[in-house]
Amino acid sequence: MIDSDSDVYKTLLESTRAIPWKIDWATMAFAYIGPQIESLLGWEPSSWASVQDWIDRMHPEERAWAVDFCVAQSKAGIDHEADYRALCKNGEYVWIRDVVHVVRNADGSVDSLVGFMFDISERKRTEEKLLGLQRELEELSYKDGLTGVANRRRFDAIMEIEWDNARRNKQPLSLVMLDIDYFKQYNDHYGHLEGDQCLKLVARILGKAATRARDFVARFGGDEFVLVLPETDENAARKIAERCRELFAKEKIPHERSELGTVLTVSLGVSTTIPAHGDELLPFIKAADKQLYQAKLQGRNRVVADS
Repeated sequence: MIDSDSDVYKTLLESTRAIPWKIDWATMAFAYIGPQIESLLGWEPSSWASVQDWIDRMHPEERAWAVDFCVAQSKAGIDHEADYRALCKNGEYVWIRDVVHVVRNADGSVDSLVGFMFDISERKRTEEKLLGLQRELEELSYKDGLTGVANRRRFDAIMEIEWDNARRNKQPLSLVMLDIDYFKQYNDHYGHLEGDQCLKLVARILGKAATRARDFVARFGGDEFVLVLPETDENAARKIAERCRELFAKEKIPHERSELGTVLTVSLGVSTTIPAHGDELLPFIKAADKQLYQAKLQGRNRVVADS
């Protein structure tokens, strides 16, 4: 039978899903913690003797900042909340949101801390799923939907970064632009579905040529692709471009409407520079495009680089 207001409050507190608690500031001991703590974390209420028990049962990755934050806010008399992972008795972790109210004495000093622990594991899982979806959408926004390599938007971003790196470190930066020879005729003869498959194959072949960690392949537009080659001088870039052309020759992709034979070939333009202060990126990209144009003028199925 409930015979006092305190019994009523205690019954209400212990019937909620939130876990109530109280810490005496002077002794840093738990004056109370709700029995719900055992069903959530597995630890008996009697095992929560001091603040150290709370600290020891916090995930190491959150422990330092959470303790420092909560102590600082409490000393300042500021109500606060913190999210952290709490250790279960079985060794697993549960995400907790601790909402803390600072109780003061008449002179303004801290008397005690009272609060509620909430299980926010489900919320955290939902947040992680949403973040994962957001990362996936961001990745898709930088990926060419057909070939799977980076798209023009991603190329622009990477080129800005590599241009700044090359200028700052006084290192050569090379760019290879590639175009499929007589691709319009390929599409007209084999159809657009086969044309799409051809573009996918081109992207895969270029991936074999870009073997270093920072080498970067992107679809520039239509049947035009680019290779960004950081810290690569003109001779090395030309060799990589020639390797690309050889890889296509070995693949022997049928192209019955090519004016160069019966297999698919590519033309490549190469430009290399060590950017100086004040140099602009766009002229460098245009230079590689100009070399590609020269490769086409000179008969296609060849590499033309800066002279």
